[in-house]
Amino acid sequence: MILDIDLVSDFVCPWCFLGKVRLDRALADLKISRPELEVRVNWLPFFLNPDTPAEGEPYRAFLEAKFGGPIKAEAVLDKVREAASDDGLLYAFERIQTRPNTLDAHRLMYRAQAQGQKPERIRALAHALFAAHFQEGRDLGDRDTLADIAASACGDRREAVREWLDGRGSIDAVERMAAGVRKQGIEGVPFFILNRKMAVSGAQSAAVLGAAILQSLETGKPS
Repeated sequence: MILDIDLVSDFVCPWCFLGKVRLDRALADLKISRPELEVRVNWLPFFLNPDTPAEGEPYRAFLEAKFGGPIKAEAVLDKVREAASDDGLLYAFERIQTRPNTLDAHRLMYRAQAQGQKPERIRALAHALFAAHFQEGRDLGDRDTLADIAASACGDRREAVREWLDGRGSIDAVERMAAGVRKQGIEGVPFFILNRKMAVSGAQSAAVLGAAILQSLETGKPS
């Protein structure tokens, strides 16, 4: 049996990082009871702030402008830290200097999926992109950084990835997909579409995601 999951996210969304970690846990638990299940996770692009400049923008200034000052911005970050603590996920917001434009990061993920790379490499790439931003403070808008990530996470040739990023490969496809997601009414991420049958919005717990996945597997079965 095949489980298809479309995961709509942005790599600068802290809740998406948490959602990814919780999905991994839900799938690991599911593998114990359903070892025959083949899981396919398809990452779909979303731009939290489509008007982010190509060169990015100062991270802390962006947060303070969005949430109404440094105290309120820090309170938002504390809420994320607290929510993720039980999952063992640590954020290093203090390391982040730049809020990047994530077009190239989404292109990198699109490229890996279009090449048919193995699911474990796709998972590794997604985790590496999130970790680079939220734990290491690296700039996901920097193409050298992205090429390094692709080489370490997927075993790609760094120079080939860097050259590809300098071209226009997958730009139109990623932008069309992101626009298509918006047209479907998806305005917040993470957003999980399970077997084209059910949708789960937000960084729900592993237990909630697991229950929804099981329900999607049962939905439509003959009684």
